[in-house]
Formats: sequence, C-alpha cells, structure tokens
Amino acid sequence: MSNGMMRPLLRTLPALVPAVVAPVAWAVWLGWDRQWDVRPDGTTTGPYQAWQVIGLVLTLLVAVCWAAARRHPASVILGTTAGLTAAAWYDWSDDSTGLFAIGVGLVMVGGLAATAAVCGAVALVRGTQPAAGAER
Repeated sequence: MSNGMMRPLLRTLPALVPAVVAPVAWAVWLGWDRQWDVRPDGTTTGPYQAWQVIGLVLTLLVAVCWAAARRHPASVILGTTAGLTAAAWYDWSDDSTGLFAIGVGLVMVGGLAATAAVCGAVALVRGTQPAAGAER
C-alpha cells in the first residue's frame, strides 16, 4: 500500500483500538460474571469483584495511553466511551426494571471523564499539543 492509502487507516487507529478493546476487555473481565454473592447477614454484593474492575481499568489504561500518545485525544475519548457504553448496554439490557439505563449512563459519563483525564495526563507528560486538525 502506498503512504497516501495508509493515512486514513493510521488516522482512525487511535479511535478504533480503544473502541474495540473496551468491549472486548469488558467481556473478558466482567461479561462472564453474573453471580450475586450473598453474605452471611443476608446482604448481596456483586456481581463484580474489585479485582475484575481493576483489571478492566488497567487494560483500558494501556489502550488509552497508547492511543492518546498518537495525539488524537478527541477520537480516543469518543472511541473508548462508545465501546464501554455499548458493552454496558449489551451486558445489562436484559434487566426488566429498566434501571440498567441509569447504570449505562453512569458508565458513559465516568468513561468520558476518566478517558479525558488520562488523555490530558498523557499530553502533559509528553509535553505536546494535539496534532493539527485532530480536533476538527
């Protein structure tokens, strides 16, 4: 492939990688666990354990840092948020109460804020500005 044909692909990678990694990581870390834990006092917790959520966060942190280092923060933020939101919607949409939509909204807002913070931190560490035209 010529350099001109590779440019669009290379430009979309910072958005595509986190957008694909987010739902795959969700499935790997959280998607298999549906069991609520009942404590001896009768209260329930779960279905996720802390180590599962930490694993998801660390996996996403690697993908977001890699993509943010390519100087396209808007596409990284939107790609990661879209992937997480889609994964949460798919995983929780079987809830008959409809309250899953609130949780999905919280995942979306939290993912957006956390990804924006990580992208900002990567930009500060690198001491760089976004690539020209990246915010358009």
